[in-house]
Amino acid sequence: MERPFTLLIKPGERNIMGNRVDNINYWRWREYRLTLPNKNWKKARVITAGIDVGSVSSKAVIMVDGEIYAVAIKRTGSSSPDSAKKVLEWALEGTGMNIEDIDYIVGTGYGRVNIPMAHTTLTEIACHAKGANYIWGPAVRTILDVGGQDIKAIRCDEKGKVLSFLMNDKCAAGTGRGMEVLADLLKVPIEEMGALSLKIDEEPEPVSCTCVAFARTEAISLLRQGWSKEKVLAAYMRAMALRMCNLLERVGCEKELVITGGQSRNIGIVSRVAEIIGIKPLPTPDWEKDGRDPMAAGAIGAAIFAKVLYEKSQKA
Repeated sequence: MERPFTLLIKPGERNIMGNRVDNINYWRWREYRLTLPNKNWKKARVITAGIDVGSVSSKAVIMVDGEIYAVAIKRTGSSSPDSAKKVLEWALEGTGMNIEDIDYIVGTGYGRVNIPMAHTTLTEIACHAKGANYIWGPAVRTILDVGGQDIKAIRCDEKGKVLSFLMNDKCAAGTGRGMEVLADLLKVPIEEMGALSLKIDEEPEPVSCTCVAFARTEAISLLRQGWSKEKVLAAYMRAMALRMCNLLERVGCEKELVITGGQSRNIGIVSRVAEIIGIKPLPTPDWEKDGRDPMAAGAIGAAIFAKVLYEKSQKA
């Protein structure tokens, strides 16, 4: 029987034949799928799904009677429809469930208008707020969503309804794509960057530029001056944390604060945001056990909305 948690191999690890994979793409984060055991979807009253096609990653979440059943996260390809199809098929893999068994699907994210199997679409802002409410509970009031190409600060009420929000400009600095560029430049695996940035004796001044292209040039210059990779990472992440905190302050940051998106796993960003804003974000749940992954918050919220919309349609 297939393991409920499937993780694609990380560059540098050993493959199934025991051979080390040495062709490392430092920017490549690990894709995964998760199926929760002890849930019989065939007895469910309603099955819904949320598909979040972002600029860097695509997420699919399947819910059975409002509870997470399966999660899949893959890199977004050149086609939004294909990315949506592939990530949903991966979430369904090994479950015995077919797409026809899903009662209602909501699409969200950067590519939401191009999700062919979606019954309707909603903004990622609404879906991240609803998903954060599900992941952490009704105490959540502020969400910092760090996506592939933008950053959003969202305020919500105890039901996960959006009260206000702000987005950064279209520059990708500090987002998932910006981190990928820096990972390749420094030859540091992207999932290790946050921890490495904290291995410094003294916090350096932040880099002066927030544009990815110019920040890359500045990083090269600092390396040539003798800066260590740890120090360069610390300077870059502090600059990005300051940028994020500025957005939070403008939207009116309130407790409890949570971070969603790919950078929710970056301890270098999370710890610096906490220090600068003076509010410690709520800890990440044990998502490998229950599927409440902050990276999939948008898809989780979309699946929750799908249940509400399906039940309304049945009453009509």
